[in-house]
Amino acid sequence: MPKVYPNETATEQTKSPQHNSDRQVEVLTVWKKSLLFNCNGYTVFDTKGNLVFRVDNYQSGSKKEIVLMNGTGKPLITIRRKRSNFADNWMVFDGETSVTPIFLVKKPVNLLASKDLAHVISCQSINGLNKNLMYEIIGSYAQRCVAVYDNKKRLVAEIQRKEAKTGVSFGGDVFKLTVQPELDQTVAMALVILMEQMFGLRRSISLR
Repeated sequence: MPKVYPNETATEQTKSPQHNSDRQVEVLTVWKKSLLFNCNGYTVFDTKGNLVFRVDNYQSGSKKEIVLMNGTGKPLITIRRKRSNFADNWMVFDGETSVTPIFLVKKPVNLLASKDLAHVISCQSINGLNKNLMYEIIGSYAQRCVAVYDNKKRLVAEIQRKEAKTGVSFGGDVFKLTVQPELDQTVAMALVILMEQMFGLRRSISLR
């Protein structure tokens, strides 16, 4: 398999989140593999080879949730599935202990009648209104060709296939996540995890 690390001097340094005005376009390498033995998860590097995100879910664990951490293991976001009679929703919480979701993600009931993969809905009141559309996700996750648009129709993130410098494909377990300055990288990575929950053919983590 080609080398996953973006460069030859990859380290486990972790970059702190930047303010929106300081952000630049970031291309992350997402690897559907935990760094820990007997775990399923994700390992995410920036262009300098720094470890910026990780997910480590023990196969024998009983928790019905996925925790996205930074490179040093600090919980950033927790994802929990909420089943209903009509459609499944995925609730996203700040940190690991919060009980109030910051947003939820809905999968369209009839994908054949829509180009949308999912809608991201705010759970926080804005101007007295709840359930405001934050992001629209379209494309094909199976083909690793996904675009995320905000409520102003701006492209804020993309999931794309990744190839090594030698031209050899990494396959579906290693891919690129391009994040524009308008979107927080933590939220972008949470959306990647949710795409795997909704459309992954071989779910490395499953919330049942």
